[in-house]
Amino acid sequence: MEIKTFGDLIDWTRQLHAHLAECLAHCANQHEEERAQMLLNYLSLHEAEMQRVIASFEGTASVNVLHTYVYDYLSHQPIRSHRTCDAPYSTLGADAICKEVLDFHDQAISLYRSLIGRAEIREAKELLETLLDLEEHEAMRLSRQTERMHDI
Repeated sequence: MEIKTFGDLIDWTRQLHAHLAECLAHCANQHEEERAQMLLNYLSLHEAEMQRVIASFEGTASVNVLHTYVYDYLSHQPIRSHRTCDAPYSTLGADAICKEVLDFHDQAISLYRSLIGRAEIREAKELLETLLDLEEHEAMRLSRQTERMHDI
């Protein structure tokens, strides 16, 4: 997907979370370890919720901001994800799965931070800050929740 506007950026981020949710769910069904299956199912539900929340930004953000061009995006490295799910998580252990998913969130956080520094329109900067806060909060929550799985 080519990202030209903030609306495109939000839609692209939503699609990445949706794809990750689908991939995690797909891999949960193929994993041999029960603990990893539970983790993958939990993470899949979490990513599906992230997709839903990010989609809500498309309906609530200012139309002017959504149509504002994101020129500086092109200089940022794209987020690495498993764009095709050939079961990459089905062979990983629980710790490696957590690391991969948290890395995905860290990449989104890095992207939003770099764009906030370049945003010239106040409303666009506020939208990016809200998306950044969401990603940071959810990454912290995921980290805490997955750490609790170690205690089980």
